[in-house]
Amino acid sequence: MPTTSLRALSARAIVTAIADAADRWSDADFPPRVRATQAIEGRTGYTTPVVEYALDRLFFSLTREALEAAISDELGSLDALDGFVARRGRPDGFARGVDRVVVVASDTTIGVALVPAMFALCAKASVLIRDRNDTLPAAFIETLIEERPEFAEAVIAQKWRGGDDAREVALLGAADVVVAFGGPDALVAIRSHAAPDATFVPFGHHSSIGVLDAAAFAALDSSARRVIVEGIARDTLLCDGDDGFSLHALFVIGSQRDPAPASMAAELAAAFERVAVEFPPGAIAAGRADASSPAPMLDSAAPLDAPPARVPRLLPVYSVRGLEEVAAFVDRHRLPVQTLGVADPGVPEVRAFAETIGAVRIARFGTLQAPPLAGRPGGRPRISDFVRWIDAE
Repeated sequence: MPTTSLRALSARAIVTAIADAADRWSDADFPPRVRATQAIEGRTGYTTPVVEYALDRLFFSLTREALEAAISDELGSLDALDGFVARRGRPDGFARGVDRVVVVASDTTIGVALVPAMFALCAKASVLIRDRNDTLPAAFIETLIEERPEFAEAVIAQKWRGGDDAREVALLGAADVVVAFGGPDALVAIRSHAAPDATFVPFGHHSSIGVLDAAAFAALDSSARRVIVEGIARDTLLCDGDDGFSLHALFVIGSQRDPAPASMAAELAAAFERVAVEFPPGAIAAGRADASSPAPMLDSAAPLDAPPARVPRLLPVYSVRGLEEVAAFVDRHRLPVQTLGVADPGVPEVRAFAETIGAVRIARFGTLQAPPLAGRPGGRPRISDFVRWIDAE
């Protein structure tokens, strides 16, 4: 059976090495990060503050504590990756990592392939990252190898050549697990080349929406309202709205007589102007007719009979009378909702509504672009897809 150099290491040693490498990359002045930042700006057209935010979000989250918490929650303990452990009410079990994992980022935002690759490495799998055109994974792998030379034989990052390339077909067919990021056509093509018994983990295009109750908002003091509207603006403007975690539509719940108070619209507009200074537009905003202006736009009278237009730095604001109208909108336009943005994720009604629309994450406004490492993107586990349990009965 194939093996990797990581099999000789403890899971704790692998986690520590990944966390130490991420800690080095958390420094904006770390030379490899500086070079990667410049390359990402050139590839994506995003401005420096946007790229820096994305890299901070990525590497600040890759801590030893967060990795261990995510793994232990799913597998029962970190030790289960090293050998058989006792399990209450079940046979002793060993969460042995699969041998070969391929992570394909055919259509991606910044560093999206790195997190699943890191969890696959924690499972001691051999990992191949095929990225569209991003130097970040390869640069981070170099730092990993500096931490532990065993990674040199366990992980490699190369450019993705496309699903029809014979070399890609062979690699996909030999993998135990294929993780794929991309649009519907790309996912179908990648899946078709995976082995029949391979685990396929797809991450397709999705949307994020927000819901804000006008009456509850008006009852807050000015500082609390400012936090909310600036959070909405940040969620919209980061990555120029070109990210699955970006806020693509805001639904304001109001009365039939006054569905969206003018005062709220004014506060939103002012917040967008402030946040736009912090996160100016990149080249992607060239798709807008007024791209020469850094000012974002609010469509405060978006019609309910049309889905969000997904125009860079434009937030459609829909006036509704209740959550039922939002659910009907999502159903009618078949929106694949990833994240539901709200002012308070703890409200029971909000949690029930997230289930109704099929959202897999509820997040406070201002945090949509910063999902926690221990979360479950797409509703999937972090590491369980990369292990095969062996029971000792």
